[in-house]
Amino acid sequence: MQYSIDQNLTRINASPTSLKQKVYTNLQRSIIELEYKPGELLRKQELCKEFGISRTPLSEAIALLMQDGLVEVVPQAGTYVARLSMDDLHEGAFIREALELAAIKLLADIITEPQLVKLKRNLRLQRVFIDDEDFQGFYALDAQFHAMLLDFTGFEKLNRVANSAWINVDRVRRLLLPIAGRVEETYQEHVEIFGTLERGHPTEASNALEKHLRKLMTYITPLEKSHPEYFT
Repeated sequence: MQYSIDQNLTRINASPTSLKQKVYTNLQRSIIELEYKPGELLRKQELCKEFGISRTPLSEAIALLMQDGLVEVVPQAGTYVARLSMDDLHEGAFIREALELAAIKLLADIITEPQLVKLKRNLRLQRVFIDDEDFQGFYALDAQFHAMLLDFTGFEKLNRVANSAWINVDRVRRLLLPIAGRVEETYQEHVEIFGTLERGHPTEASNALEKHLRKLMTYITPLEKSHPEYFT
């Protein structure tokens, strides 16, 4: 496959620390977006050439990706994109659900008008991207919608913890984008969640969000059979 490398990273002059971070961020995004498929070999020599870097910052970036659970190094064989584990996906979804449900119960009581405006603007853009069949654009807005729910609580660490738990779920969700009707269904669930916040009903908000998050797992579970090559 052709590696999709941010052109700004090629042949840049930067400190080793910033190089490591930029390579890590770029590779992490590419793995999450399935530009590198689960089980795929990462060719270090080609990556070094594309980035215009030595092996040291690449190895350091790969070490960070290992901590994320996104790559695995097989001795005498090479570095591979980690395959998905259904156990990890269920655990990540459980953690994310616990955080978001607690957040939205709090948020329904304290959400401000400017915050509601931001959520409504996000929903309008979701509608546009769906109508344009720009599913990657919709996916980004979907992630932003959920990030705002956590950010608006005022707790600064929530998104970092949630994203860490959710990182492999993010990968597998990319396989759902072609499923007929799922994007529209997701949008309508977002609209319902917004409505409960606008009305200021914590229980309704929690129920709507719980239904939304658990619906996702009903779509994810069958993927282990339809895409066995991606799973451990």
